[in-house]
Amino acid sequence: MPERPGGSPPAVRTSLGDSLAAGWDEPDGGLPPPGWGRPRGPRRLATVWVFALFTVLLAAGNAWLSDRLTSEAFLAWATVFTAISLQALPFLVFGVALSAALTAFVPASFYRRVMPANPFAAVPAAGAAGMVLPGCECASVPVAGGLMKRGVAPAAALTFLLAAPAINPVVLVATAVAFAGRPEMVLARLAASFGAAVTVGWVWARLGRTDWLRPPRADHDPNAPRLQVFRESMLHDLMHAGGFLVLGGLAAATVNVVVPREWVAAVADRPVLSVLALALFAVVLSVCSEADAFVAVSLTEFSPTAKLAFLVVGPMVDLKLIALQGGTFGWSFVRRFVPLTLAAALVFTFVIGGLLL
Repeated sequence: MPERPGGSPPAVRTSLGDSLAAGWDEPDGGLPPPGWGRPRGPRRLATVWVFALFTVLLAAGNAWLSDRLTSEAFLAWATVFTAISLQALPFLVFGVALSAALTAFVPASFYRRVMPANPFAAVPAAGAAGMVLPGCECASVPVAGGLMKRGVAPAAALTFLLAAPAINPVVLVATAVAFAGRPEMVLARLAASFGAAVTVGWVWARLGRTDWLRPPRADHDPNAPRLQVFRESMLHDLMHAGGFLVLGGLAAATVNVVVPREWVAAVADRPVLSVLALALFAVVLSVCSEADAFVAVSLTEFSPTAKLAFLVVGPMVDLKLIALQGGTFGWSFVRRFVPLTLAAALVFTFVIGGLLL
């Protein structure tokens, strides 16, 4: 083959895992680089004023229109939206507070000591770490963003994002209570969710590109007091993620009311279609992972494998989670990460369901 002009080395495609692994030996200030993420600007203040105006309009609308909006469809929509928002908000606040604490009080060098330097080894370690932190998917997004800020490989942080809400102790205990006398359902959920999370992490470490992900950056002075960093990080993340939680709740409530439940029940007796139907139902319903087992057990007309799909897909892919991920990591990330996650969750549902259920 002909030589490259000037003896220049061949271009090497950089993955997320490779690009981050190359910077493990840099000082704390270099992980991530100072310019990583979106620049700060006047948009933050504008967001506060828009949120305030939205709140005033809601109050005015409630006063003027509450007597007129009495149709069953609207009341159902309002009930679903309120339930999703109120159910998710405490866990979102918990995740934001934990993320702010990681940013303010845990030095980046700590993660380099406890996490394997190789991103492919860090992925299963991050998945196992997700088993010990109670919380739902709303909390996992800001926590994953906080881990990236502190220098954790994106593939490992994303594995934690998927594993934590699906296989933490609270979720597994709730599943055992809902499916009393059926320990195989708990084991199937653990195996399928962990396998899907680790597989997605490995694929992202191998094939992911740096321009697909907009990692969050620290929005504070590195020399500021730790309590000030904690407060500023929490306010910034809560204002940012809270708006996308509302958008996700609006979308989930709308689809819940518009899509007839008879369409779902009509495919209950078809093995493959029933799994796909409950997977789609989990995406639309957007139930918190700590309560989804009680919804799944009530779907008596569906097979155990279809119920497993509801339990595996829901904590990894739902409408409010997609909105949170888009607001945190960018929509270019969502367009690639969500289909990959959904495919992995379905594959492991069919495999583990066939073996254990």
